[in-house]
Amino acid sequence: MHFRFFPVVLLGLVLFPPQSSAAQPLLAAASAVAAVPVASATDRAVYIEAEQIQGKKDERMEAHGNVELQQGDQKVYADHMFYEPDSGDLSAQGSVRVVQPGGTVSGPDLEMNLESNIGEMNKPAFTFKENNARGSAEMMHRRGELNYEFDKAVYTTCPAGNDDWFLNMNYLEIDKVSQTGTGHNAWVEFKGVPLLYTPWIDFPLDGRRRSGFLGPSYGNTGSGGPEFTLPYYWNIAPNYDATVEVRRISERGTLVNDEFRYMGASYQGQVNYNTLPDDHKAGMRRTHATVRHGQNLGGGLQATLNLNRVSDDKYFIDLSNTVAAATQTQLANEGGLSYGGGWWSTSITAQTYQTLQNPLAPVAVPYFRLPQINLNAQKTVSGAQLSVTNEYTSFRHDNPGYVNGQRLVVYPSASYALLTDPGYYLTPKLGIHNTRYVMGYNNSGNIPDASRSVPIFSLDGGMVFERDTKLAGMNYIQTLEPRMFYVKVPYVNQDALPIYDTSPAGFSFAQMFMENRFYGNDRVSDANTVTAALSSSLIDDFNGVERLRVALAERFSFQVPRVGAADAEGRSDVLLELSGRPVDALTMTGFLQYSPVLDRTLSYNASSAYKPEAGKVLNLGYRYTYVDGDAEHDVRQGDFSTQWHLFGRWHMVSRWTFSFNERRVLEQLAGVEYNKDCWMLRIVAQKFPLPGQRVSTGIFVQLELNDLVAFGANPLDALQTSVPGYTKLNAR
Repeated sequence: MHFRFFPVVLLGLVLFPPQSSAAQPLLAAASAVAAVPVASATDRAVYIEAEQIQGKKDERMEAHGNVELQQGDQKVYADHMFYEPDSGDLSAQGSVRVVQPGGTVSGPDLEMNLESNIGEMNKPAFTFKENNARGSAEMMHRRGELNYEFDKAVYTTCPAGNDDWFLNMNYLEIDKVSQTGTGHNAWVEFKGVPLLYTPWIDFPLDGRRRSGFLGPSYGNTGSGGPEFTLPYYWNIAPNYDATVEVRRISERGTLVNDEFRYMGASYQGQVNYNTLPDDHKAGMRRTHATVRHGQNLGGGLQATLNLNRVSDDKYFIDLSNTVAAATQTQLANEGGLSYGGGWWSTSITAQTYQTLQNPLAPVAVPYFRLPQINLNAQKTVSGAQLSVTNEYTSFRHDNPGYVNGQRLVVYPSASYALLTDPGYYLTPKLGIHNTRYVMGYNNSGNIPDASRSVPIFSLDGGMVFERDTKLAGMNYIQTLEPRMFYVKVPYVNQDALPIYDTSPAGFSFAQMFMENRFYGNDRVSDANTVTAALSSSLIDDFNGVERLRVALAERFSFQVPRVGAADAEGRSDVLLELSGRPVDALTMTGFLQYSPVLDRTLSYNASSAYKPEAGKVLNLGYRYTYVDGDAEHDVRQGDFSTQWHLFGRWHMVSRWTFSFNERRVLEQLAGVEYNKDCWMLRIVAQKFPLPGQRVSTGIFVQLELNDLVAFGANPLDALQTSVPGYTKLNAR
């Protein structure tokens, strides 16, 4: 929610919602001795209930003791009340309360005309249901059914009895027509200390966006020193808005971040442009621009655009405060059209990259796709699943050492489910992978044009057994699922073919059930292999939760593959996977890769997450990878993160990642949070590595006044990224 002010942001409040024009006379059951309907100068009936009522019909009436007046959805309570039916004048004294669906105002007395809804109340106190706000003032002036004014008002979302913070205003206007509140000479007071002053502020009453300054933030980073950020939000139209953020970095200068968002019935997008005109530390101009657009063109046709550009390789390293942003190396620039027509689909994409290089940690520059065209179809005919995958790509690279060229892939296939009983299945599949290369410029190796056709046959079958079992007095369903996957692909020499976008698939359970050991179309691995797998699950019979799952798999080769990594001595490594939720609050996963040929474990990892309730989470993990037989080079990393209650209203947050083989900490995050009823304090310090043996450090200190404004640097992105399962404690 946004609102206007200088320079504070406030959340809106609702005073009195518009009354219903329909007459709904209701009298609450009470200990009253008199209850009468009264003629009204308005077109809405008025009912008065009290212990004693004096007066004649259609003349001035006086009521004493527990008086209740109701007109429509508005009720007025008082100890003593006068009402003039002809004029609609109302005078109430003693414990006066005006109650409407959106809130309540109470005070010692009230003078109001029910026809014009003009009146006054001394020393009013108000409460609002939508955001549990409350406040008080010296005087309330009601200027009509939908307009109110308060003199010397205070406002807070703290519950009764807690006066930790207030928004003080010399003058507050509430306009229900425009759903806007306006304060004059306003200041925020926290624990008796004034934090921020603004001569003028306006804010929405119904959650709609409003132009104005947002809450300022403060921070400190190792690369830029202390910094201050002040954003301004511009609500241009219901479907357009913009944010201009001025970030003053003490050691670098002023960074201006501009964001423009737009949305229509069939499109939406965002444009960002960030500029640091003169980085004092780097001695140059720094810029970052992004454009994202998505549009539904109708008839199943979609368009997308994603453009990204920075001025230099170290922009994110120097100016970002999160691990994900600071470690970016490839910025995609792409646009495309796609069509989905039910049983067939097509797309065309143009894609380039800006590669951010670090001399101490260089990365490969990928090929550009200019363009890539895909045409896919899938249809069931007489029980057979027929499909065809077609792809044309023109690969371009600026480096003279890279071969440019064009690749056409046509891969038709057919599969037929021979067995489909719920207890077992058997599905053969046959396809032919056809590829054609036409070489372009930069062909220093004189690679000729070439074609490749490779038939691929696979057979996937398995069974599912179930039985009821009981453990520790609990009922479970135990499953046993054997599976066999056979692949036959003849060898085709591909040494002379270029490699544009293909890499070996990582060894995993998913890879063991793939036809090809490569991601991409430049290589098709030969195979005469069968994968044998066995899995078993223990499922809670009461709620269907998988309490335990164990899976074991190994691949056997009838002949040694010649394209890609071969399974030593005709067999692959053995994979073991263990996962489950022993109890509702605990999730555990484990993975192990064992080489029967080397008779040693090549890798394993284990992790667990314990989350008994919101605001409490404990994550533990360990990872090991065998490298080259030298124990000092083996990867051994431990990971710990938590958000946990300490005592009282204090919580801790922490992330710790340690490399045992390197004997150094990779990432550190530590902080505390204090959650009060209507405000929250967060203090967080973070440190993480950057490419090239550099380290980024940052300190976040934030005071958030609920439904009003947050002061300081926002650590939520860092916390949500570093502590899986983190909960924002004051979220509503």
